Amino acid sequence: MAHAGCGCPGSMARVIERNEENEQATTVKQASELRQWPVQLHLVPPTAPWFQDSDILIAADCVAFALGSFHSDLLKGKALAIACPKLDDSTPYVEKLARIFAENDVKSITVAIMEVPCCRGLDMMVRQALAQSGKEIPLETAVIGINGERRN
Repeated sequence: MAHAGCGCPGSMARVIERNEENEQATTVKQASELRQWPVQLHLVPPTAPWFQDSDILIAADCVAFALGSFHSDLLKGKALAIACPKLDDSTPYVEKLARIFAENDVKSITVAIMEVPCCRGLDMMVRQALAQSGKEIPLETAVIGINGERRN
């Protein structure tokens, strides 16, 4: 029996149709823009050197799979932390993010989330952590559609 999604549009099963032109258009391989390891928010230390004097991208796990141009459009030149507000134990996330923001000279924060309602939790956590850090850091939220397009 197929999973009906329990009423949540984020977990509802669906097929995304693609045309052949999209499949043939990507003949050039893009290099990875990843500049550090690890990337999971649970694993990154708040004092990791890549957060110092950096632009930070905090992305929901699904974003990199939905947005084909993730590396060139969002990740390039940024330190990265990924998380899933729906499936992860996100209890320590606000405190950890607040420490990252407070203990480093962060130039900007980009939050990349999917358009589904459960993903808004990541944006709210980042905003709460920024307030808790006491710093004023430019913050942008990028919303990605399930079909892979940027919605804002």
